[in-house]
Amino acid sequence: MAQLHTRVFLIRHGATTLSAEDRFAGATDVPLSDEGRRQARRLSLRLKHEPIAAVYSSTMGRTLETARILAEPHGLEVVQREGLKEISHGHWEQLTRHEVEERFPEEASEWDKDPYTFAPAGGESGLAVTARALPALIELVRFHPGQNVVVVSHKATIRLLLSSLFGFDPRRYRDNLDQSPAALNIVDFKDPARARLMLFNDTSHYEDSGLAIPGVATSRLSKWWSEELKQSI
Repeated sequence: MAQLHTRVFLIRHGATTLSAEDRFAGATDVPLSDEGRRQARRLSLRLKHEPIAAVYSSTMGRTLETARILAEPHGLEVVQREGLKEISHGHWEQLTRHEVEERFPEEASEWDKDPYTFAPAGGESGLAVTARALPALIELVRFHPGQNVVVVSHKATIRLLLSSLFGFDPRRYRDNLDQSPAALNIVDFKDPARARLMLFNDTSHYEDSGLAIPGVATSRLSKWWSEELKQSI
């Protein structure tokens, strides 16, 4: 019997009207820009032949619009999940980095040192985001064994999820990981506790909608991943 894997297409929303301004807008509900919609449509073309069972999104407008563009070729409705929303920056929201450093220098310094455990007043730490986003993602994996699902979320949230899933130092998530607008990440789950990163921060669809999606890994795997595969051959 073949092993069932859950494949998650983990996607950041497209560019927004504030993307070019470098403002803190995690909890600010801003719409996609025309460029963001173009990015999402290109990714939609790339994924249109994939057998997608469900499309999930955070509750924010920019992710919902991106998700609906991706869901349309598959005739699916977008399911919202509160846990997938972006990190809140509290009283930093809608300020530029320079403005934050001028108005709240002590907070900015602490955040630079450790954005995982520190949060500005009224905002969230990376730890708090992980505590709500990771259970939300794992719930979807449990609900869709052997299926492909699209999950549309946000820059910080995705980086924190990947840090948790693959053992990266979460205190360095801002330094070590990036997520471009409408970036495609692919995570294959053997089960809810074990995952394999197959694609990261890929934006090839910006220019070419015909690029291939990597297949499920079947060789050169660690023992815990490949044991059941060997038994099924």
